[in-house]
Amino acid sequence: MRTWLAVGLGGALGSLARHGVNVLVSHRLGQVVPYATFAVNLAGCAVIGLLAGMIAGGRIAMTPEMRTFVFVGILGGFTTFSSFGLDTFVLAREGRQLAAALNVAGQVVLGLGAVATGYFVGVRA
Repeated sequence: MRTWLAVGLGGALGSLARHGVNVLVSHRLGQVVPYATFAVNLAGCAVIGLLAGMIAGGRIAMTPEMRTFVFVGILGGFTTFSSFGLDTFVLAREGRQLAAALNVAGQVVLGLGAVATGYFVGVRA
């Protein structure tokens, strides 16, 4: 139950932060798309990479609950692209370059295909 609460609370914080970026970008640039998403994705990737590196290097320690709160909750609410980036990095670092490339190609191509399919189904529904 504590894990679920950690994810929920962290997700709420991450979602609020994401909305804050959207508002900030909209005020500064007059439009959100694609700049806010770009900024959120890069920031999320930088943070997840920094934290994963610090944990791997023994520079910080996190309990499993804290990792879930931060990685799944906060960063997941902020952007799941950071998880995608870390997953792909880990595959490549483990010497699984084909799996990393397939992960990128598959998620991007199939993801865009799913958006288009959902859009066209939604228009016709």
